[in-house]
Amino acid sequence: MCGRFVSVTPMSAVVAAFDAQPEAAEHAPDYNVTPRLDVYVVLERVAADPEHHAARLVAAMRWGLIPSWAKDPSIGDRLINARAETVAEKPSFRSAFKRRRCIVPADGFYEWQVIPGAKTKQPMYIHRTDGQQLAFAGLWEQWQNPAAPDAPPLATCTIITTSANATLAPIHDRMPVILEHGAWDGWLAPENVDSEFLDALLVPASNDVLETYPVGRAVSSPRNNGPELIEPVEPDSLF
Repeated sequence: MCGRFVSVTPMSAVVAAFDAQPEAAEHAPDYNVTPRLDVYVVLERVAADPEHHAARLVAAMRWGLIPSWAKDPSIGDRLINARAETVAEKPSFRSAFKRRRCIVPADGFYEWQVIPGAKTKQPMYIHRTDGQQLAFAGLWEQWQNPAAPDAPPLATCTIITTSANATLAPIHDRMPVILEHGAWDGWLAPENVDSEFLDALLVPASNDVLETYPVGRAVSSPRNNGPELIEPVEPDSLF
């Protein structure tokens, strides 16, 4: 799964990397992004004029997808991730998978590793070996509160996960789907209904894409935030 990540790259750099237009306000660097927070999301919206291409945007959306048919937003707390194996069929995600795919940029993410004989799990920080941002495959939705039909709709998102590669397997059995640059256009295009192409992207990253190292227990509390959370530590210092 993916339940915590890091987002510290400035909006201007995200916009430049994805050749997009900003539609969100700059947010402060966040070293401990948790569900329910607004996160940057890269998406394409179909142009009103059919002669124009879809507009690629960097927007802000609440993390935890709320399907359009939901009666209340609490379901979003259970839908921060979507499994690659079932995303095309599961009622909570299948509509978004067809037309509302997105990318969630991240600088890294955390997982907690079970240590034999230890009372607590060891937090691990995971990031790209080349130092570039991660591009998580995601989905987005807009939810209209049935109790407030005149209120603006709430935009939400989820991160798609797949089975872990050899690098991540010792830490956790799942990992986010990481899209390489060449896949971005096809994934984001709302008109792309090529299920074979889309399914082929929902696989573990190559084993050399990511590296991991242990970090301190402070990251386990959502109240803690700052660059010290991604500083490497000696594993024995955690227990």
